[in-house]
Amino acid sequence: MAAFTAADVKALREKTGAGMMDAKKALEASNGDIEAAVDALRAKGLATAQKKSSRTAAEGLVGIAVEGTRGVAVEVNSETDFVAKNDKFQDFVRKTTAVALGVDGDDVEALKAADYPEGGTVADKLTDNVATIGENQQIRRMKTVSVTNGVIVPYMHNAVAPDLGKIGVLVALESEGDKAKLEELGKKLGMHIAAAFPQALTADGLDADVIARERAIAQEKAAESGKPENVQEKMVEGAVNKYAKENALLSQIYVIDNKTPIAQVVEQAGKDVGAKVELVDYVRFQLGEGIEKEETDFAAEVAAAVGG
Repeated sequence: MAAFTAADVKALREKTGAGMMDAKKALEASNGDIEAAVDALRAKGLATAQKKSSRTAAEGLVGIAVEGTRGVAVEVNSETDFVAKNDKFQDFVRKTTAVALGVDGDDVEALKAADYPEGGTVADKLTDNVATIGENQQIRRMKTVSVTNGVIVPYMHNAVAPDLGKIGVLVALESEGDKAKLEELGKKLGMHIAAAFPQALTADGLDADVIARERAIAQEKAAESGKPENVQEKMVEGAVNKYAKENALLSQIYVIDNKTPIAQVVEQAGKDVGAKVELVDYVRFQLGEGIEKEETDFAAEVAAAVGG
């Protein structure tokens, strides 16, 4: 009996762009493991690396807020996009994001335990929302960035309301230069970050497991080339370095001019703002990235929330 379904074949084809038969063979070889099948197809040159943004599934909103030299992004999930358009839900995300500015670290549980502006805690208000709106909602994650002397610049791609949307970005620029010009630079970098989906600020910050996976795929491709071992080693290192360059923010090519590395854009900006500029951190939250929807008995969850 096959260890996969027609839906699995469809999902694999959507993730990789592979043909029907290639997708089926890959699933057969991996005993139905979709991620292993993706790697196998990539190793054979039958699929391209898919960014996490291609796997967004959850609904809800990302909120961003900045106060002085500190900024925060918060993702709150809902079951449907309909709820994300609800004024009550939007108000909750906006106020919860503002509360997050005063929470130390990036601890969601600490945020939920914090005081809500209208009384009670953030968790109390969330429970109330679940009961009154009638749909499951969760605070999924938060991230704070700060600078000592500079600016935190917010950018919301396709905002549905002020500081609320599907892709929220914060850019942390350390500099003693002109604040207005730093804000302008930050907005442009925010646009780049939203479009280019960097995985880390520098290559050293990239996830070690992801790099190991890319290396394994490159090794399989190199082995299939039949070239001498020393050539294969160079092919593997070249592939891994290319991945790192394309996914680390400072080495990415600026999407606005399509030729200048971000590190150089920031360095050159120092002349315009009147002081050295350093891009020290960033946040990019895309709604639902990296998670899949699951079938859940939301009616039971609502009943539990109100003690029924």
